[in-house]
Amino acid sequence: MRPCLSQVCCLAASFEDDVQGFADSAGDAIELWITKLEEFLKTGTLAQVKELAKQREQAFVAASYQGGLLVSQGEARRETWAQFQQRLDLLGELGVPTLVVVPDFHGAPTETDIERAQVSLKQAGQLAAARNIRLAVEFQARQPFLNNVETAASFVASVDEPNVGLCLDLFHFYAGPSKFEDLACLSPANLFHVQVCDVMARPRELMTDSERILPGDGDFQVGPILAQLVKVGYSGYVSLELMNPQFWPIAPRQVGEIGLTALRMQLGQASGGVQRDYLGG
Repeated sequence: MRPCLSQVCCLAASFEDDVQGFADSAGDAIELWITKLEEFLKTGTLAQVKELAKQREQAFVAASYQGGLLVSQGEARRETWAQFQQRLDLLGELGVPTLVVVPDFHGAPTETDIERAQVSLKQAGQLAAARNIRLAVEFQARQPFLNNVETAASFVASVDEPNVGLCLDLFHFYAGPSKFEDLACLSPANLFHVQVCDVMARPRELMTDSERILPGDGDFQVGPILAQLVKVGYSGYVSLELMNPQFWPIAPRQVGEIGLTALRMQLGQASGGVQRDYLGG
């Protein structure tokens, strides 16, 4: 497995600063935060993005995230799908292979809702396939449906599109009802992307994204989960995803340095400690 840095770790920094800083920290793989890319393109160009990545030898290996595809209707659906297709065009032009998709159930789903979601995801997968893009559905702990590994794996299998699979986010794995044995549902055929973080001393019902910290600094059993992913044959990217505002003022290079060290330790690719005063408290 290969370490990757998500731009959401440095949400206050510019798109260019992320690429430069992550490169300076000896990273070579970036998960795009798609709204950052879109903000850059208000004044910049795709050619500039490509040149920056080429100069700094950075690969854009995934992008997060697209919502609203599964059960939205009417004008909301038209707007979301127009946005989705524009994003597919952008990511296709940049050669980004994977787009993370999040569910949009807002209440207890009916059978009709689930059937609509299956049809919508199948259509989305076919549109993405035309741009050589995979869709990685990320189960989310607070959703009334698709909130765990087992259900998400079954749902993706029912869609039966080879470029539609799963994103495993360890935050949602621990904050929701997933079980360790559910990881047996994963395989190289359906697991397209992995996102990691940690949380310290917090009941799962109360965990929030803003409490995400470096893997190894909290209570998640990151190492055993990654070891299980090796057993099921996953060899793709493992992305550091921290939506913690305390990280955002820190320079991307420093976030990259401590983040990659933490990731590589969990992946068995490095040894030694990570400074634990990175949040200044």
